[in-house]
Amino acid sequence: MKLALWQTAGFPADVAANLAALQSSAQAAATAGAMLLVCPECWLCGYNIGDAVTALAESFDGASAQRIAEIARRNDIAITYGYAERDLSSGDIYNALQVIGADGAVLSHYRKTHLFGPCERAAYRPGIQFEPPFSLGGFKIGLLICYDVEYPEAVRSLALMGANVILVPTALTDEYAAVPDFIVPARSIENQVYIAYCNHAGVENGMRFLGGSCLTGMDGKALAAAGTGEALIIADISKLEQDAAAKTYPYHCDRRPELYGLLIAKSRAHST
Repeated sequence: MKLALWQTAGFPADVAANLAALQSSAQAAATAGAMLLVCPECWLCGYNIGDAVTALAESFDGASAQRIAEIARRNDIAITYGYAERDLSSGDIYNALQVIGADGAVLSHYRKTHLFGPCERAAYRPGIQFEPPFSLGGFKIGLLICYDVEYPEAVRSLALMGANVILVPTALTDEYAAVPDFIVPARSIENQVYIAYCNHAGVENGMRFLGGSCLTGMDGKALAAAGTGEALIIADISKLEQDAAAKTYPYHCDRRPELYGLLIAKSRAHST
């Protein structure tokens, strides 16, 4: 299966312009044979837009979701996109992801569980759970957002749920280059999963993004990687290669869960 990662500067606080640009990128990705296109964190409305997020937050089935479903159907490609989600029942706003299949149906939805810094914590409520992986192209695909991947427990949780691919839309600034350089490759190796890490490009209202989107394999090496500018990167992932890599890095079968109780105990002690 081919995955496409769209590293874009986007149009901050301009949903209509972002949707128009999506049509072109979805068409390019589909023409190149990709089955799934990944957009960055908060791509739909922009990441660093301040109080505008309150007005631009949408429900999971709102007008933009319907437009993205139309683009997915037109181009016969699944689309993963970051957006500000408004929960209509509570009014709360979440930093969220949605995956819409090539038939226009929702495949999965996730709310960011680890919020980063005071600005995110002021704008969003944290999600309360990891979502079970969904199936596409013979793979089980899990979802995280940006800061989530920096917690080994988050990636391991999805791997234990059966994920063999993890999509991580992000909004990473340039002082955190260690994340795509070291942390993401390590997560791929230790969990034997492909990780599609899709960042913004350029500068958004004074915030400079690193770029550096990458698709890492089970040996931690990048199958595709972007520089600092706008890019559409595409690479193949293979279940056969994944199974072969597990013989070199047999972390799943050699785990000893009976030794890891301290992780749970310390977590419970911290929460009380």
